[in-house]
Amino acid sequence: MSVEVGTELPTARYELSREDLRTYAEASGDRNPIHLDEATARSVGLPDVIAHGMLTMGLAGTVVADWAGDPTRVLSYGTKFTAPVVVPAGENAVVDVTGTVVARDDAAGTVEVDLTVTSGGTKVLTRARAVVKLP
Repeated sequence: MSVEVGTELPTARYELSREDLRTYAEASGDRNPIHLDEATARSVGLPDVIAHGMLTMGLAGTVVADWAGDPTRVLSYGTKFTAPVVVPAGENAVVDVTGTVVARDDAAGTVEVDLTVTSGGTKVLTRARAVVKLP
């Protein structure tokens, strides 16, 4: 794999429905009602039901793992959550993920990848960065 600073990862677009949130809640055990119940979400000041932050983070991480060709090559991955992914009733929220190699460490055989993760034109994750071991 020939990877240089500036290499762009394939762009990914994910659509999330309320059913996806229910499925994720069951699988993860995170049944917080702000992810499942519109009235609860609005009662705490949210515009509507929101996707789980870890689901959003996981989608972005999948982009890196797929690009690396082997998820065990992703040595670290972290982010800060900056805005919720709102999932209105009867509509799908769209999460767009792009990534760029921003640093290369030839001695370690690794690269650093910065991710841009948006929904509805709003950045939902910041400082999303992964370190990937090159094959």
